[in-house]
Amino acid sequence: MLDTVERRFARLEPHITAYGPATDDKLPAVLLFHACNGVREHIHGYARQVEAAGYRAFVIDSFTPRGWDESAAMSLVCSGLALHGYERSGDVLAAVWGVQQRADVDGDRILLAGWSHGGWAIMDLMTQKLTRDGEARLHNPDPAPLAGVRGVFLVYPYANFPARSNIHHWYYTPKTKVVLPRQDFLTAHSHSETVFRHLAEEGLPVDILTLNATHCFDEDSPLHFGPFMTYDRASHQATGAALDAFLAETLS
Repeated sequence: MLDTVERRFARLEPHITAYGPATDDKLPAVLLFHACNGVREHIHGYARQVEAAGYRAFVIDSFTPRGWDESAAMSLVCSGLALHGYERSGDVLAAVWGVQQRADVDGDRILLAGWSHGGWAIMDLMTQKLTRDGEARLHNPDPAPLAGVRGVFLVYPYANFPARSNIHHWYYTPKTKVVLPRQDFLTAHSHSETVFRHLAEEGLPVDILTLNATHCFDEDSPLHFGPFMTYDRASHQATGAALDAFLAETLS
């Protein structure tokens, strides 16, 4: 049975972590979507950075509502056995819709931020008209919430097969900033560049920041796997600076 947007948000909402100034003012908001290993501390760090800039931030947990802990996420999602970006794209649409219902959020100034699998989900959402039942794995999806999305911020997004952006153009083209590490073992840097170059040729306003780093370079964790995923402080700081600049560019 397919969720409606409302039902999907109702499942997600209890597991969303909100950040922002202690005021009832309507403020722009950033929605942050984690990688395949679930919500980790560095995602909260970026959310606190958004809060410090004077905006609201919402960390969207896609796994706990599905009953998955970190072990399940690693074995099911990171392996590609469950929840491809197309399926998770409904979480993105539902989260945008739900956050726009809040009295303290300016629904016309939303920014989507995604890391790895989270970036894949955002990108797959952009490739769908959202006018047919079943798209984004939702019942009667509505593209209207995306009118309020001013920007997309992607950090080492997964863009290999079966990511839809390999062969589909984007129906929605908010200003986009992409952070690509040169040593990304999940999606070769050259392949990611090709994907975004094609999107740019089709009209997507996209800017690429290339860093000399690996996948998950901003996660300072003992769970990293040797040289394939190594924390790099300088690249982490560069990404934070790029986020600050992008916030000012798109939401101020």
